[in-house]
Amino acid sequence: MSLRLVRIGWIIARHRLDTLIPLERLPWWMRTLLWFSPLKLFPRDERSRGERLRLALEGLGPIFVKLGQMLSTRRDLLPEDIADELKRLQDQVPPFPGDAAVARVEKQLDMSLSDAFASFDRVPLASASIAQVHAATLHSGEEVVVKIIRPGIMRIMRQDIALLYQIAKLLSKVPEARRLRPVEVIRDYQSTLFDELDLYKEAANTSQLKRNFKDSPLLFVPTIHWPYTRRHVMVQERIRGVPVADMATLTACNTNLKKLAESGVELFFTQVFRDNFFHADMHPGNIFVNCDDPENPQYIAIDCGIVGSLTREDQDYLARNLLAFFHQDYYEVAALHIESGWVGENTRANEFAAAIRTVCEPILEKPLKDISFGQVLLGLFQTARRFNMEVQPQLVLLQKTLLNIEGLGRQLYPDLDLWSTAKPFLERWMKERAGARGLWDSLKRQAPELSHQLPELPVLAHKALSRMEYEHRQRHQQSSAITSIRHHLTRQGKRSYRLRLGLILLAIALAWQPLSQWAATQEWPVLVAAVIGLLLLAWH
Repeated sequence: MSLRLVRIGWIIARHRLDTLIPLERLPWWMRTLLWFSPLKLFPRDERSRGERLRLALEGLGPIFVKLGQMLSTRRDLLPEDIADELKRLQDQVPPFPGDAAVARVEKQLDMSLSDAFASFDRVPLASASIAQVHAATLHSGEEVVVKIIRPGIMRIMRQDIALLYQIAKLLSKVPEARRLRPVEVIRDYQSTLFDELDLYKEAANTSQLKRNFKDSPLLFVPTIHWPYTRRHVMVQERIRGVPVADMATLTACNTNLKKLAESGVELFFTQVFRDNFFHADMHPGNIFVNCDDPENPQYIAIDCGIVGSLTREDQDYLARNLLAFFHQDYYEVAALHIESGWVGENTRANEFAAAIRTVCEPILEKPLKDISFGQVLLGLFQTARRFNMEVQPQLVLLQKTLLNIEGLGRQLYPDLDLWSTAKPFLERWMKERAGARGLWDSLKRQAPELSHQLPELPVLAHKALSRMEYEHRQRHQQSSAITSIRHHLTRQGKRSYRLRLGLILLAIALAWQPLSQWAATQEWPVLVAAVIGLLLLAWH
């Protein structure tokens, strides 16, 4: 751990990341510390600030690269030059050697490369933080891509996760940070991150997503070739599409960007609410566009290593919260937060509603280009801190995905009205969920189980009634026993009190002669104190 901290410090110093900090926004004491920082002993790199930040994140490892990938979609929060450099982290991380890739494939498949593929390109198509992709052709003639996990990455990730746990535990001791539940957030992040290292899971997620959107005009998902898929190697169909961040090519193809942006919003809500299974790593490096029909563009999704799902309760609360936001019913939002336990039961709903209204009212009914999400997030965090609202770890993946979707929408079509696009979908989903159709679907889904349980209902009912009667008798017996014990303790207390009083009186009687002689020679305050002491002794 200490060696890892030294390496992190060395990379920060080598790339002089301290120069990226806006000194004018810091308090005077922090400016003073930075002014006398030993980092100034290192020569300043002549490369641009964006390139230095990108190279530092690459050097720090996959967890930090993931952070850079997420930030690259938030051009509203970052300067243009830094966002352009961080975009290269999506698929232009330095690759590992082709010979190492071949050796890893042959070891995983337990066969020679020529037996597995008719051709294999040793130069990768793309290289990311955790894996890289090579083009290949099967002996059947199908064009495929081979995804290979980087060698030795498990050790680095374990070190970084351990470091994040240490930081999270320190934050947990700070009252202001405790409500963010940093340890739980890191634990959830760890499970999703390490899932990416098992390509069996990614292949299964990809197959599930493909089934969910079979023949859908919204999304195409490539086919997995299971005979050539292992834990650290995965083979899937090669796709042809335009990277979603390649605005020049999309524009040259006369792509309907408005429809593409609206389809992205619909795609997100369909995954979350219809399927309860959503792609949770939707940065631009994982999303392509099929422009064969420019007026009806279709998304192509790859890299399903991180997926998310919600409980039925979280789905309902989330949908109701969003609809309340869209209808500007802030009291309903506050009531739902209190009902779900996201804020304390003692929170006054009207005060919480007023605080949310102050933050959210300025942004509704505005296009993305007119919304300052940085200010909105800052306001929401301040509101959350005021009302001790805790972070919900199970929603962190969803929030991350929503940020990615919003970032893509801002790039594709800045005039997109996120609220009006999502509102009809959510209203339709809630109607189907809570209406007659939802009830009928639920009955159909549970019909096999109900048909199996119906003949057993009389027996189950008899057992339940017998159990209730038995528990009633037990409670009655326990109540009688408690009453008996209470009476016994009361009698014991009275007996003990009488015994103590008798002993005191007997002692006074036996010692009366010397006591009377002693009392005759004492002042009245001493006698009063002695009487009070005797009374207290008797009472005790």
